[in-house]
Amino acid sequence: GEDVAELQLHGSVAVVRAVLAALSLFPDCRPAEPGEFARRAFSNGKIDLTQAEGLADLIDAETEGQRRQALRQAQGALSSLYESWRQSVIEAAGLVEASIDFSDEADVAMDAFTQGRSIVQALERQIRRHLADGHRGEILRSGFQVVLAGPPNVGKSSLLNALARRDAAIVSEEAGTTRDVIEVRLDLGGLPVVVSDTAGIRETDAAVEREGIRRSLARAGDADLVIWLTDIHAPEPNLPLELRDMADRTLLVVNKSDLAPDAGQPVLPDDMVAVSVKTGAGLDVLTGRLAAIAEDRISPGDAPALTQDRHRRLLEQVAEDL
Repeated sequence: GEDVAELQLHGSVAVVRAVLAALSLFPDCRPAEPGEFARRAFSNGKIDLTQAEGLADLIDAETEGQRRQALRQAQGALSSLYESWRQSVIEAAGLVEASIDFSDEADVAMDAFTQGRSIVQALERQIRRHLADGHRGEILRSGFQVVLAGPPNVGKSSLLNALARRDAAIVSEEAGTTRDVIEVRLDLGGLPVVVSDTAGIRETDAAVEREGIRRSLARAGDADLVIWLTDIHAPEPNLPLELRDMADRTLLVVNKSDLAPDAGQPVLPDDMVAVSVKTGAGLDVLTGRLAAIAEDRISPGDAPALTQDRHRRLLEQVAEDL
């Protein structure tokens, strides 16, 4: 939206530094601030706020799914949808105002008010459907939150390290080693998955461990999926009372399958996954299940998704006003 001169340089540090030094000799010439070109494009009406937010998300995208969603938004997918809704509101307002102010005019339809009401009712239904997306866009933007929970010493930290393929968490035979929440970010099939290791849940008198357990339960309550991990010696899924409401968002996993009697695989219910973090057995099945669950929940669809809490709050207000 402004006159711009663009310089194409060889990319060496010395060349860039020399050109910047020369430009600094001109009055009113300075380096651009971070994001300044996007801000000026927004200020000059070249892009709207949703497109600017899409550009920011595109810069921060870590997975293919995040990149596709951000690119669609930066290219104006949300803008086009919201503009079509705006045009519907204008059309409805025109019909209603005409029916009130010019009801005796021959060129105003007798059912103008009814037409306006029909447009508003249809638009409200569209916006309600748009809002009822299970927060798909926001979760894709920030990451599908998975919490590893379970009793102490069942291998939660070891499983986190196996999924991350690095030593992200301290592993010890001593129960209660994990006192705080540790996160790793994974890319599963192009979708961002954030896995959190939490303190083992048990009765304890140690104040620090009790605080860790409190944080574990709080993080699990906010998670998109809880992996409740037990071991082969006690495979029954004894969910604590605080997590009973999360049963429909819980994946049951039993670790240490290599210690099963006769070195065979344990016989488990269909909804449980058996793994051995020590040998790696079953980890591919577990990551496959995680990817499938995340894709079912947040895989980008054909319609543009809400990506910001700001969008959601404003559209909820719009629906209420309609």
